[in-house]
Amino acid sequence: MSGEQSSTFDTMPSQKPAPSFQEALRTFARIGLLSFGGPSAQIALMHRVIVDEKKWLDEPHYLSALSFCMLLPGPEAMQLATYVGWRLHGFAGGLAAGLLFVLPGAFVVLALSMIYAAYGNVPVVEALFLGIKAAVIVIVVEALLRIAKRALKLTEHWAIAGLSFVAIFFLGAPFPLIVLAAAVFGYFRVSRDIVSASTAYAQPLIATAQTLRTIAVWLVIWVVPLAASAAAFGRDHVLSQLGLLFSKLAVVTFGGAYAVLAYMGQDVVGHYGWLDAGAMMDGLGLAETTPGPLILVTEFVGYLAAYRNGGEPQAVMGLLGAFVALWATFVPCFLWIFAGAPYIEWMTHQPRLKGALTAITAAVVGVILNLAIWFALHVFFAKVDLVEAGPLKLWTPTLSSLDLRVVALSVIAGYVLLKRHWDIPAVLALTAGLALAIKAAGL
Repeated sequence: MSGEQSSTFDTMPSQKPAPSFQEALRTFARIGLLSFGGPSAQIALMHRVIVDEKKWLDEPHYLSALSFCMLLPGPEAMQLATYVGWRLHGFAGGLAAGLLFVLPGAFVVLALSMIYAAYGNVPVVEALFLGIKAAVIVIVVEALLRIAKRALKLTEHWAIAGLSFVAIFFLGAPFPLIVLAAAVFGYFRVSRDIVSASTAYAQPLIATAQTLRTIAVWLVIWVVPLAASAAAFGRDHVLSQLGLLFSKLAVVTFGGAYAVLAYMGQDVVGHYGWLDAGAMMDGLGLAETTPGPLILVTEFVGYLAAYRNGGEPQAVMGLLGAFVALWATFVPCFLWIFAGAPYIEWMTHQPRLKGALTAITAAVVGVILNLAIWFALHVFFAKVDLVEAGPLKLWTPTLSSLDLRVVALSVIAGYVLLKRHWDIPAVLALTAGLALAIKAAGL
């Protein structure tokens, strides 16, 4: 498969031949370590490295793959990294890219989860988070601008993005519904003349039988360890319940970590009572300020739920809970990509499907804008309430709760990132250091 993908790339003048496996590993390790700021920043980082610097993928292929990943449940940035690895070096490349994208953040979240479970909120850690969050706001805004510039080529793309933002921010429309509406519009927007005139129909890169085998293998990989855990501890044990819960989330949670948080809140807080709402938000804060996908919040939930409810020894149960959460969350992502990736090229040669994917990409810009505003409100203001009037919904901050420290740190981050063009790690280090200084000064 690796050779097949390399030959495909060699025929494209805007792309370089596939790199060696070692070079690809180094690059994906770098992306994994620097993937701060949530999906918008991570997608922009991968674009900068994969498309602009390395030229391993061209713009149309990157955006088509992004649109495809947006259709899938789970973390789109991790799935996009897996797809790029698959394009370069087949199964081994995809597996390595996906793991390198997740594991650095997973280790950090695990360490912070252990501290949180044993000691609660630590002032020094809170101060670090304050500085990192301030920088992340600017990183997300920069990423949003980059993606919008690439995706919004026509007036109708701007309209789709605007309507998507209004639908999700003011009406609370479900993310899958927004994606479906955009896909339907894009599909039927393509004229019959273009469809009739199109003759460049690529073939899928794999046989249907091979796809079915891939699905079967990854279903076994996904289910068997979780079933073994349930058999060992019993169906009513917290580890068994975590495996079932996160497996369901892996299938139905479109829209990333924020959608996951909404689904998880109903069961984790309301039904099982493993965590309270405050701990859920703390977990999201951990995931926001560490490398890797935001959906790593599930690891935090898994660790705390098992630590508090799994019995003795607590630390061991917590580790098992974190493992169950990671397994049930990310193994399905490999299933989706390895089964679906060979069809992306075929999909982009179908005019109506390509129109649907283009419209989805535009809609995602509006969705990311919603996430950026939601995040900024909850970082700048200590108190933010959801005001509802009929179908309308609006996150409304209490102006007196504005944290001027975060505002100042964000202004500094904006200057060094947007004006001075510092690297993201340097910006994060600067704002985290300044936040520690503010804490030491008692401000």
